[in-house]
Formats: sequence, C-alpha cells, structure tokens
Amino acid sequence: MSVSGHLSAESKLDWWRSAAIYQVYIRSFADGDGDGIGDLAGVRSKLGYLADLGIDAIWFSPWYPSPMDDGGYDVSDFRGIEPVFGTLADAEATIAEAHALGLRVIIDIVPNHCSDEHRWFQAALAAGPGSPERERFWFRPGRGPDGDEPPNNWPSRFGGSAWTRITEPDGTPGEWFLHLYSSRQPDFNWENAEIRAEFEDILRFWFDRGVDGFRIDVADGLVKDPALPDIALTGDESAYSDQDGLHDIYRSWRKIADSYPGNRILVAEMWLPDMSRAAQYLRKDELNSAFNFDFLVCPWDAARFRDVIEKTLEAHAAVGAPAAWVLSNHDVTRPVTRYGRPGDTGFAFADRLHGTPVDRALGTRRARAAALLAMSLPGGLYTYQGEELGLWEIEDIPSELRQDPVWERTKHVDPGRDGCRVPLPWSGSSSPFGFSPAGAETDPWLPQPAVWSEYTAEAEAANPGSVLELYRAGLKIRAEEPALGDGELAWRGDDDGVLSFTRDPGFACVVNFSVKPVSLPDHEEVLLASGSLVHGLLPPNTAVWLRLR
Repeated sequence: MSVSGHLSAESKLDWWRSAAIYQVYIRSFADGDGDGIGDLAGVRSKLGYLADLGIDAIWFSPWYPSPMDDGGYDVSDFRGIEPVFGTLADAEATIAEAHALGLRVIIDIVPNHCSDEHRWFQAALAAGPGSPERERFWFRPGRGPDGDEPPNNWPSRFGGSAWTRITEPDGTPGEWFLHLYSSRQPDFNWENAEIRAEFEDILRFWFDRGVDGFRIDVADGLVKDPALPDIALTGDESAYSDQDGLHDIYRSWRKIADSYPGNRILVAEMWLPDMSRAAQYLRKDELNSAFNFDFLVCPWDAARFRDVIEKTLEAHAAVGAPAAWVLSNHDVTRPVTRYGRPGDTGFAFADRLHGTPVDRALGTRRARAAALLAMSLPGGLYTYQGEELGLWEIEDIPSELRQDPVWERTKHVDPGRDGCRVPLPWSGSSSPFGFSPAGAETDPWLPQPAVWSEYTAEAEAANPGSVLELYRAGLKIRAEEPALGDGELAWRGDDDGVLSFTRDPGFACVVNFSVKPVSLPDHEEVLLASGSLVHGLLPPNTAVWLRLR
C-alpha cells in the first residue's frame, strides 16, 4: 500500500517502505531572520509548501552546532542546534509543527567524525599521548626517523592525506590523527566503548524529542581495521569501509529505535561497490533502508537503468527490505546538469565534468522523465530541495565565494559541492527571490543566478507545465495509486532504448530513452506524462504513466 501523511494510523505501520522523503539543506532552504543563511524559522514558514508538495517526511541535513568547515558535517555538539539556525526550542517546534501537518522528521547523525572543536577532541589534544582521551580517536605516532611521515598511506576523501600532525601541549611536534574527510573532522575510534555509549545516548536524546528517524552519514565507515594497514591500490577502501564490525553497532541502534513507538527508522548513506554487501545492512534487525546511489550515478541509458533497477530489487528482496530511490542530494551535481551533458551523463566524485557544455533544455526533459521513473519504482523515494523546481548546478560561482573545503584541499582542481547548494528561489524577480525576508540587507550566502526569476516556487506554481506541478501531480498520484509505493514490478518486453514495466493493479510506466518516438501499450488512460505526447506517441526523453485496460 502507498503511504501518505493523511492515511490512517493502521496503514502507516511500515510508512518508510513507501515514503516520499524531502531533503532540506537548512542553510539554503529559507532564511527567516535576514542574515543570508537559511534557518529553522525559514523552514517553519515553508512547512505548508512541503505538505502541499505531497511528501511524507522531511530529512534535515545536520542542524547541530558547528564551525561549518564542512557545511555542518563537522559537529561540535550532537545535542544542540547551530545558533545560526536557531535554538533547541525552535527544533522542537519544527518537529511538532511538521507532525501536525502529517509530516515525519528525519535528522542527520554524523557518527564517523566530529569537529576539531568538539569537547572530546579538545580534551584529547590537551591530554597527551597514551591518554584515555586520545583513545576516543585515532592518534598514532608518525613513521620515519623523526615521526614526520603519516602513520599510513590512507587518502582523505576530500583530497590530500587522511592524517594531520598535531603540536603537543609542550610545543613539540606530536602524534598524527586520522580524518577521512577534512583535517577539521577527526574520526572517532569505534573500538572505544565510550564512543558507542555516547552515540546510543544521542539517539535517545533526539528520539525523546520526537524525531522519526536518522539518516546515518558515512554509515559504511565507522569501523576501521585496527592494524591501520597501508592500502595497495587507489580506490581500495576495504580497511576503512564495510568492515564486519559495523553490523553489531547497527543492531544495537535498531534495538533503541524499535523501543520507541511509531516505527522510528534508520537510513544509511553508504557508497559501496557491491550492492549485495550493502543489502546485508538492511536485514530485519539492522537498518531500515539505504540510499540507492547506483541509481543516482547511472547514465541516461535504458539498458543501464534496467540493470541497476533489477539488481537493486533482487538484492533488497533477498533481505526483505525496500529500495530507496534517489536522483540527487547535497553532495552531487544536480540531475538537470548531469543529464544535459554530452556523452556519459552519469556522476562520479572523481570527475564532476565541471565546465562541460550543458544542454539545459535536454537535461530538463530527461530530469522530468527520471522523476516519474523514480516515483513509480517499488520502494521509497528521496527528493533533494530544488529538484522539484528543475534547478541546475550553478558552476560559475566566483572562486572567492566558494565554501566547500574540497575546493581548497584539492588546490582548486575540484570545484566542490557548492553548485547544488545555492539558496532556493521562492518568489519575486530578483535575488534573494524570497529566500530572505523583504528588506534583508545581507545577500544569500551563495549567489543566485538572475535567470532564477523564472524558476521560483511562486512562478512555477502558476505554470501548469512546470517541474513543480509535475512533482505535485506525480506525488499525489503516487500516494493514491494502490499499485505504487512498496511492492513489485514486471518488465514489458525488451524494446531497444525503452524502459517499460507494469505494477499491479493496472499501472504501467514507459520511459523513452531512444531518439525516436515510440508507441504506447494498449491503455485506458494517461495518468501523467513528463512531456506532451505527439500523435499518441511517446517522444524521446519522456516518461508516461498509464492506466491499463
């Protein structure tokens, strides 16, 4: 059964198996106080918009106190709210108001690392080598005669070495600490019992305040090989990703989640090459679901999409878990830009194809079709803010305004992720496009392009052919249609360049990836199409939902 925020309590027992969930990146969503940065006051002012969109839950990127070296994923206090965003009382009010509208609330938890300003890391710096405080992290002496070489050859995922050397309290060159991300994000040592107990308490802290679940950042990376071995090949992450010890951690977390009423959930962010390995985290006593990144990175190709969908459904069926389909998030190039590039239209962190020409009209047609495809597949759905407006990656942000640490750590080779984090346009004809209140004297924290005047939520709500209206219509049908949400699908034939499948009772989705219009199966009604049909044929780069006879 499909799930909606307005269905009965009985039908929502496994709400997460079908839920449509919307990601809010708070800094860029809506600014309530006029300082150019999004906040919880802004979020609360737009909760009606989210309810009208037709989603079931909101996922908030980190809202904790943070120096913002990595957009809030460098957390200095896991039980507080970043003052720029508001207060703990504001967060509690946001949760309550969302619940009143039938929306659940999922928040980020960042268990792999913290900020270098976290009290535990500051205590570790002060305590010295061999201390219990340092055992909470990965402090090690360096290699080489003077200890001036890193303890091993692990790379940071943000560029450079994963190790930084500290100066000891007495002023001498000291130990090194591990950070798989920024040097201001020291990794926790999950071999340490204090770390495990601390995060279990953090889960309870937020569950007690009404959150309905957690999205687990870097869910595959908490446990490291304690020998800290050198890795043989670039890209080999087996020493610090997908270690078997993770399963015990998530079983303990699941027990905590299940001890609360209302089906609280745990969702994993893990980029693993082996889908069957990823599915092992979704067994009945571990996590509820995990993002399907193979779907996100898939190039615009019918055969490739079908292969990803088949393998996803097979791997998830083996453990009785629903898939979670996602086209974008705060870390990746927006779909309109990806699908509008020539050649391979997939996504890779190693090469974002920044600056490659983009046919935005083509990218938009494909992104519209991909949205209907994702909405019609069995399982849950995630939508990243601005996706429903058809926004694209902003690639011409001036160098001096870029804030992603990837930009500096790669010595300006990788432009980073700021291009998908530009503040949303809500209304009006010029920046800040309603992102900040009228009369705000501070510009949005990243610049908005002038052409976004045509892409504000207000402008698109008045245009029946807009991406926003497509999303609203698609999510409404998805919530009401018995065939959609959790369940199964059956493929229809193998037409070259066309994806076509049915879902019982009586629903079909057809997506034309080819360069020619194609005929449709015999049907009773067109429920929704991502673009206009031409003489009853489905044009290239278009998807359609059908009611079958």
